[in-house]
Amino acid sequence: MASRSLQASEQGIKKAKQAFERKGWTQEYLAGEVGIETRQPIWKFFKGKPVDRHIFNEICFRLDLEPEEITVPPKITTLLDEELQDGASKIEELAAKVRSHHRDKIQDQCGTLRLLDIARPINLDDLYVDLNVLEEITNQRWLGISDLESFSSEEFDRFGLGKIKGARVPGLEAVERYAKLMVLGKPGAGKTTFLQYLAIQCNQGNFKADCIPVFIRLKNFAEDAADEGNFDLRHYIHQEFESYSISEQELELLLSYGKILMLLDGLDEVPEALNTQVIQQIRKFSDKYYKNQLVLTCRIAAQEYRFRGFTEVEIADFKPAQIENFAKKWFVALAKNPEESGLKKASLFLEQMALPENQPIRELAATPVLLNLTCLVFQSKAQFPAKRSDLYKQGLDILLIRWDEARGVKRDHIYRNLSLSNKLELLSQLAAITFEQGRYFFEESTIGELIADYLRTLPKNQVNAPSLELDSTAVVKSIEAQHGLLVERARQIYSFSHLTFQEYFTARYFVIGASNSLPKLVAHLTEKRWREVFLLTAQMLPKADMLLPLMQQALERLNELPVYLSKSPSGAKYKPDKIAVNELSYKFLSWVSEKSLALKTPYKSAAVRAFYFTLALPPSHSLAGDQALTLLIEPQLGGKLEGELALDLALVHALGVALALTPELFPNRLTALSLALDFEHLMVEESIKDSLTEVKQQLPKQDQNQDSLKEWWQVNGTAWVSQLRTTMIEQRDIGHKWHLNQKSQQFLEEYYYANKLIVECLNSNCQLTSVVRQEIEEKLLLLSVAHETGKLYNSMKI
Repeated sequence: MASRSLQASEQGIKKAKQAFERKGWTQEYLAGEVGIETRQPIWKFFKGKPVDRHIFNEICFRLDLEPEEITVPPKITTLLDEELQDGASKIEELAAKVRSHHRDKIQDQCGTLRLLDIARPINLDDLYVDLNVLEEITNQRWLGISDLESFSSEEFDRFGLGKIKGARVPGLEAVERYAKLMVLGKPGAGKTTFLQYLAIQCNQGNFKADCIPVFIRLKNFAEDAADEGNFDLRHYIHQEFESYSISEQELELLLSYGKILMLLDGLDEVPEALNTQVIQQIRKFSDKYYKNQLVLTCRIAAQEYRFRGFTEVEIADFKPAQIENFAKKWFVALAKNPEESGLKKASLFLEQMALPENQPIRELAATPVLLNLTCLVFQSKAQFPAKRSDLYKQGLDILLIRWDEARGVKRDHIYRNLSLSNKLELLSQLAAITFEQGRYFFEESTIGELIADYLRTLPKNQVNAPSLELDSTAVVKSIEAQHGLLVERARQIYSFSHLTFQEYFTARYFVIGASNSLPKLVAHLTEKRWREVFLLTAQMLPKADMLLPLMQQALERLNELPVYLSKSPSGAKYKPDKIAVNELSYKFLSWVSEKSLALKTPYKSAAVRAFYFTLALPPSHSLAGDQALTLLIEPQLGGKLEGELALDLALVHALGVALALTPELFPNRLTALSLALDFEHLMVEESIKDSLTEVKQQLPKQDQNQDSLKEWWQVNGTAWVSQLRTTMIEQRDIGHKWHLNQKSQQFLEEYYYANKLIVECLNSNCQLTSVVRQEIEEKLLLLSVAHETGKLYNSMKI
């Protein structure tokens, strides 16, 4: 008996897809050409599944194919085969009927997103960004702390660990690959949104087009089942299908044939008392109706039970391309902007986020819920807040309180007993202790001990001493599961989820204990890893009148120069090691002070000192020519320079051009050197101009051949550069040859960095009285030494 249906062979599918691509049609268009209302038979055709003979032949005709060339060779079927095919066809019809009735409900249930602080629902398609998953779960890796710390800061995303995770796989690809999937992720990583996306894709026929998507929030199922006294997932689904006149027997058929796409969201949100019953129901359902695809989500730290047959994946943090895609969609869809203006604002958002000073914000933006917050904060003023601490505080408010509140979730008993202030105090203490020790990763036992130490300080009615160790371990797990602020990076090895949060809580620790703890903070003035902590502390203090003077005093101690000490046994004076190390550095700083005092400019004295500090450094020094600090103090210096500053800048530039020359380069760079020595555009005193002109006229004519020019520089170059330098020193006191050893260079780098950090704190929108601000600005880069310093400077040869 001939079969009533046909199916394409493997080679036939390839030919059909090639023909389909040549036509340039969509599956919906081809369905219309064939004369059918749904594209489901088209989808089955390209999947190599049986299709009604008439429809199969019509598809081939529309694609200019011969059915015999692409079909699976016909076989003689028995009456039983026909009956089985009839049964399968009826199942398909039943599934199509339920899909049709269920479509509107799924669209209403999963087609929109509710975001924090956004008053209206947003269409999923307007905001969704394809996410990736990791097939290697981070907290299951066998790594040591040394393995995690072996990555450089460039690979490390400021210890955000973005580079050390396994290969990323598109989320949809993982769902297509595994019939049973457990999707794990941190709070706000996009787990629920991903399930909604799968439901809508199935609903629209783009994924599992022959299945019926069922989206169940497990918290709702648990609470409803408890109210009814009936913990049965199949019964719960039937209640949903009853309005479509679907009987229990028909639902059983659909489940038996694997026609349900089960999307179970938020296992971690199930009330603790009902957790066991929900897990049992999922296990029984998975075992009995094994032909159906199941996708289950859970917070990574809350997942304890391992379901048989399920593959576990972890949602990966957003990469820059995903952040960019999300921002473009956000500013068009959520800000109610026309597409052009929305994309323009998104571009500005991304530009500002890419600035070096906004790197901590970029770290947070890798988490979707915090990326939404950064977009929202940026939207109103088209810039990030001057006080970044405010943004971080809002982010923590979401993770600590609002995210669970918005979803109606109550968490476990142990950690819930701690008040919000207790939680903040605990996290601040953990952050400060580990950061002080230079720890970005810590073993579970270590963090457990620190938590136990904190719990001991609480009133006895809040903690039970015998269970202290057990409680501290539970608190570690709870902080990770509930807020995602601690993350298990490898087995029993933790870190803060973002270095930004560890820095914020460390700063908060110093703010709370300001009078006693600020001197301890200031001890780290020259350590670059403490930069964000200083800035956040300055911003968070009600008044920074104590912190900034302490920083200034630490800076003064850094550059104190004792001139005379006791005599040696022989009676001769000697200099201590500090002078031996920093003698050249102090000589340089003394020159900076003297040089700036000799000038008459409208600019702040500190800005002028910063200008000459980097201008006079040897070209090989890492800070040479770096005017960042100058512009922080006096932004006007970023414009066109005039007067003495412009002249000195031009002279140093000319000297730099000359120092870079070799006999081989000289013929081709002679013109550039002559232009560098052209000061006609500057207002220069005649005596200075005459001296520089005399030096310039010694250069050979440019029309000489290259060999002659090479020979001239070979013979005269060194002497000529020396004369240029001497003229600069005599006329402008600029161009000194500073012989800075490695220790001297390191000292100057630390000194410059400390001054810059103070200025950044001043500019951080901190609360500071005008008198204190002025006093600190006046002392910036001003050498603080004993009264004999002038004599010492004059006695030192340059």
